[in-house]
Amino acid sequence: MNAAEAVFDELIHFPVRLRICGLLRRADAVAFRTLEEALELPASQLSRHLKAMAEAGYVSVSKTASPDRGDARRVAWVTLTPTGRSALDRHMAALTLIAQGQEVGGEQDDGVG
Repeated sequence: MNAAEAVFDELIHFPVRLRICGLLRRADAVAFRTLEEALELPASQLSRHLKAMAEAGYVSVSKTASPDRGDARRVAWVTLTPTGRSALDRHMAALTLIAQGQEVGGEQDDGVG
C-alpha cells in the first residue's frame, strides 16, 4: 500500500475497536461471546462498539443456531467486512507512516463515537 492510500481512521483507532479489528482479522468470523471474553468487556459495551462499526460498514453481525446447543438460543457471529478490512489496512499503513515521522494525508472521521 502506498502513502497516498494510507488513511488515519478515527473510528478504528479507538483502542477497543482496534483490538476488535485485530481479533476479527485473523478469523472468518468470531462469536460475540468470544470477543466479549477476549476483550474483557461487558456485552453492552461491546454491542455499542460493534454497532458503530456496523453502521460504518466495517463489521457484520449474523445470528445462527448453534449445533452445540439443544435450546433455541442463537450464536451471534461477528465478521470484518471487506470494507472494514480495507479501512483497517489503510489505517495500519497510516500508523506506520506516523511512526516513521511522515505526514499522512486526509483523516477519515465519520463522527460516530
